[in-house]
Amino acid sequence: MSDEIWKRAEVESPCIKICVVHPESRLCTGCLRSIDEIGAWSRMTPEARRAVMAELPARAGAFTKRRGGRAARLARDS
Repeated sequence: MSDEIWKRAEVESPCIKICVVHPESRLCTGCLRSIDEIGAWSRMTPEARRAVMAELPARAGAFTKRRGGRAARLARDS
């Protein structure tokens, strides 16, 4: 499939084609947009798109919460 359909003279989508919605934050783990933002993207004004794009870097930390990993398992099992 060609990506040409997505290339337009406007604020481009931040989509990186890794579309997984985090169950707690309700943000896409690929592009960091909310479900509502993703659904409305094609109807947003360039100004609204720029506002969303400006917020995305601050959302990057939304998925860094760890559940313990190996250290927690070792502590739990001992």
